[in-house]
Amino acid sequence: MPLARTADLLAEAAEARRGLPAFNVITLEHAEAITAGAELAGTPVILQISQNAVAYHGGRLLPLARACAEVAEAARVPTALHLDHVEDIELLRAAPGAGFSSVMFDASHLEHADNLQATAEAADFAHWHGLHLEAELGRVGGKDGAPPLPAHAPGARTDPAEAAAFVEATGVDALAVAVGSSHAMTSRTASLDHELIARLAAAVPVPLVLHGSSGVPDAELAAAVAAGLVKINIGTALNSAFTPAVRAALAAEPDAVDPRGYLARGREAMAGVVAHLALVVASRPAELPAGGRRTAEPCSGIPEQGSALRQARQEAEGEAAPGAAG
Repeated sequence: MPLARTADLLAEAAEARRGLPAFNVITLEHAEAITAGAELAGTPVILQISQNAVAYHGGRLLPLARACAEVAEAARVPTALHLDHVEDIELLRAAPGAGFSSVMFDASHLEHADNLQATAEAADFAHWHGLHLEAELGRVGGKDGAPPLPAHAPGARTDPAEAAAFVEATGVDALAVAVGSSHAMTSRTASLDHELIARLAAAVPVPLVLHGSSGVPDAELAAAVAAGLVKINIGTALNSAFTPAVRAALAAEPDAVDPRGYLARGREAMAGVVAHLALVVASRPAELPAGGRRTAEPCSGIPEQGSALRQARQEAEGEAAPGAAG
């Protein structure tokens, strides 16, 4: 199906009081796993490419963006492309011609006044070129190896009144807020401030975004969506599934040299995580039975060469006991 637009998916999710899962892409296997998992879950999804991922690919945006666009258009669920955590103005300017319908412009590292000015200018550019612009107010720790922020550190929690004023002054279309999560967590132990989320949702007229969701347990994610978060960003959880699966495949076949075998195992593992988390994020609490599952249609496009997709399908249909999502 044609590429979906992030703005449309966000509006639909917000109106239905559901979350919209957004997963980070580093390799083609990530993109394939994300759409396969979303097909299994039966949910819309966003493929996100970060500035760091662009840097990993030699600073070249178009090869990965075009590959993601092809994968998205082949998906059986609505899929949008989003350029994430952009600090480089030139990368922002490249977004319209690379197939993206949305960009997260990240000036949160600047002082408040500078963040506001830079973000307003980015929003002007984005809107002139038909892009939906997301910004961040507050500090979500853990990015680029930084430690998580203590709860009472400056900027560790986004102030609702300040957030409303920031949105009005900049004209952004979505706002990432600091409510207790942290980037790059490999354990799911984060506790979110749900009362703050509700206050932010009441004060801010645009969809709210959660960064650093990989470290947030299922119940916390579902409660955060119920409190008012809409776009839920997930990245590290995929890598935490991919890497052990590749290691296990290589350990089982230490003489293997063809990467297709072990990359397929990693891809399957990521697809299972996507299916599970997409169901958690995109289901209204009333639709989630005990164990946090709802029925999903089987996915296609990735051969079931291992157990990861079969397990995810069983979990989605309530046939397996709840397990860790990665």
